[in-house]
Amino acid sequence: MPDTGARGRGDEPEPVTPQQQAEETQAVDDRRLLRSQYLAVKGLISDEKDEMASADSDKFCSIINRVESLHQLVQRPREQIADAETLLDLTASLVASVRSQSVLGITPSDFIAGLLKKFGKKGGSNDNVSLDWARLGLATSRVFMSASGCATMIGPMTTEVKPRRVCIRKKRTARPHGNACPEQLADPSEKTKSDTDKNMSAIFDLLRRKKSARLEHIILNRTSFAQTVENIFALSFLVKDGRVEIKVNDQGHHFVYPRNAPVASAVASGDVVYNHFVFRFDFKDWKLMKGVVPEGEELMPHRSSQTIANTGGNNPTQSEAPLATPSTTIRKLCRNRGLILQDELIATGAYGVMEQEMLAMGTNDAMEDEMVAAMGVTEAMGEKRKYKRKRLFQDV
Repeated sequence: MPDTGARGRGDEPEPVTPQQQAEETQAVDDRRLLRSQYLAVKGLISDEKDEMASADSDKFCSIINRVESLHQLVQRPREQIADAETLLDLTASLVASVRSQSVLGITPSDFIAGLLKKFGKKGGSNDNVSLDWARLGLATSRVFMSASGCATMIGPMTTEVKPRRVCIRKKRTARPHGNACPEQLADPSEKTKSDTDKNMSAIFDLLRRKKSARLEHIILNRTSFAQTVENIFALSFLVKDGRVEIKVNDQGHHFVYPRNAPVASAVASGDVVYNHFVFRFDFKDWKLMKGVVPEGEELMPHRSSQTIANTGGNNPTQSEAPLATPSTTIRKLCRNRGLILQDELIATGAYGVMEQEMLAMGTNDAMEDEMVAAMGVTEAMGEKRKYKRKRLFQDV
C-alpha cells in the first residue's frame, strides 16, 4: 500500500519538536542496523551452505533461529523485503545441496553390492562370494519375455491421391471514395471520472450497505485475474485515504469496515497512525483464492468491456447523419498545368476589369467595344497557350 499522508492541500505541516526528531533518527538507525544484520546472515548462508546440508550439523537450526529472532523486529516494508530475501537464499542453498547429492544416482559399485546382497551365495569359508545365476535369471526373465521385432501396422495403408488445391484469389475491391469525418474529441475542460475512481465508489458503496465484509470476498473476481488486481488497487486508495479499515479477527480472517476519513489535524498530532504492509498477489494466489471463496459469494460484479466502454468518459452524442465536409480538388500532375492556370487567371482578371468599366460607362456602344476587346484578348490568350504547349512538346 502506498505511504502517503492524509493532510489537506491548504494545511501547513506542524513544526517538529527536537524530541520527535531524535526519536525518528533513532528509528532510522535501528532499521539500518536490522538490515545490516540481515545482510550478515545472507553472507553466513553463502559461506556455510556445505556444512548446513550435512545431517549431523546444527548449523541450519542456528541460522533459522537467528532469522526468526530478527523477524520479530521487522516493522516496515524495506525490512520485510530483506527478511523474505534471506529466507529465499536459505531455501535455494538447501535445494542446491539436495540436487548435488542426488545427481549421480546409483553408481556401479552400489549396483554390484546390491546384486551380491540379494543374489549372492557362499560355498565355503575360503570361497569367494558368487552369484546365484538361476535366481537372477528368474528375477529378470520378465524383462526379456517379449521378442524383438518390427513394429508395423496390421493391413495395408490407404493410398489415396489427394487432389491439388485450387488457389482462389480474392477480388480486388475498389478503393473507397467517401468523405471521411474525423471523430469529435471530448472537451478537455470537462473532468472525466477514471475507472479507478468508479471502482473505489463501488467498493465503498458496497461496504456502506454491508457494514463489513471479508477481504477475499470483496477483491475476488472469479472470471478475471486482471479485474481482481484492479479491485486490490482501488481498495488500497480507500485504505490510504482512511475511508476503509482492515482488521483480523480471532480466526485469522481479514474483515473490511467502512470508516470516515480522519481530519488533517488528527494525523498531524499523531492521534491517527497508518500501518502499511506489502501485499503479494500473483496468478497462483488468485487460483487459491478461487478455491477458498465459495462460488457466488463474490461481492464485486464483473465489468464487461461493453460496460467499461459505455461508462468510460463523457463522450458527447454525435448525430446519426455525418456533417458534409468540403471536398478537396484533385491536383493534376502535368507539365503545363502552371501555364494553363496562369492563363486562366489573366483571362479572369481581364473579364473582371471589363465588367467594371461597362457598369461605369452605362452605354451600349461601350459594351460592344468592350465585348470585341474581350474576344480579342481571349483569342490572343488562346494563341499564346497553343504556342507554349507546342514549345513544351517540342522540348520533350
